[in-house]
Amino acid sequence: MRLDALKLSKSLAGYPVMRTSLILLSMAGSLLFGCSKSEPAAQSKTSGSSGNPITAPVDYLGAAAQGQKKAMKTLDEAGLNQTIQMFYAAEGRYPKDLNELVKPDYLSSLPNPPPGMKFDYSPASGQVKVVPK
Repeated sequence: MRLDALKLSKSLAGYPVMRTSLILLSMAGSLLFGCSKSEPAAQSKTSGSSGNPITAPVDYLGAAAQGQKKAMKTLDEAGLNQTIQMFYAAEGRYPKDLNELVKPDYLSSLPNPPPGMKFDYSPASGQVKVVPK
């Protein structure tokens, strides 16, 4: 590569105008390439953040509440699905409804779903999902 550059510079040595224009052209190309407009990363529409520093505490509390709701939903689903799998291993079938899990060996009582949500149980697949009411 270096030899090619030396050959090119020697061949252009007799042509100062060409050499200058080649240098200017390469500098302009690198400036145009490096200075292309790029759009800032778009904010997610689901974040709910306004980007305003004054409302940042409110945005934070809203995001924390959504995170807590999602975590509760995930824990409830995972816990119930685990209990259903334990029931299936012991009984050889899925429970007919979630109330069948309320036994000393499985659950003392059914957990309450997160506010505004309900449990959707499919006895055919043995899967529980937390869905909006």
